[in-house]
Amino acid sequence: MSSIERVYPLENPQFIKPIAIDYRLKGIQRRWEAIISHDSVSILLYHKEKNAFIVVKQLRVPVLNANKKNGMMYELCAGIVDKKMPLVQIAQEEVFEECGYKVPLESIERVSSFYTSVGISGALQTLFFAQIDESMHLSDGGGLIEEDIEVITIPLEEAKTFMFDETYQKTPGLMMAFYWFFEQKRVQTQD
Repeated sequence: MSSIERVYPLENPQFIKPIAIDYRLKGIQRRWEAIISHDSVSILLYHKEKNAFIVVKQLRVPVLNANKKNGMMYELCAGIVDKKMPLVQIAQEEVFEECGYKVPLESIERVSSFYTSVGISGALQTLFFAQIDESMHLSDGGGLIEEDIEVITIPLEEAKTFMFDETYQKTPGLMMAFYWFFEQKRVQTQD
């Protein structure tokens, strides 16, 4: 069980930078508090042999702090853009690091980009898709040492129910990616 020990102002942040933004709207001077954060990639993984999505479950401390009970989130495999390399390559590395699948770059498809956390950071996330199989499964995944990532399989026949079952805490990006799959990819994976 996870719990919050203390909450305090952040000094010398490693991944974000708190800022104030002065701006003018309709002739009135205003101020907005925000953070500068890294852009990110996320990857929807469809396992052809299992006819299932592969997602991750991990502790998100801000969620735990907000609801005081449970910070475990179901999410797409994802990671921050903190290296100077093509986004598709960062996506490939994240799939291996978090889920244990070695996916060829040419098998990773760019879907779209969208802004996340628009009220506080406005970071850009790029969504990718990859169809995987067991021949690509080379490790258990689990993320970096400071992460505690569990790889989860969600059968396609359960995915639509999962999307709206509020007992599973999930991100809107995961829900949007599932919708995209059912609208755009489902027919292509039936062969």
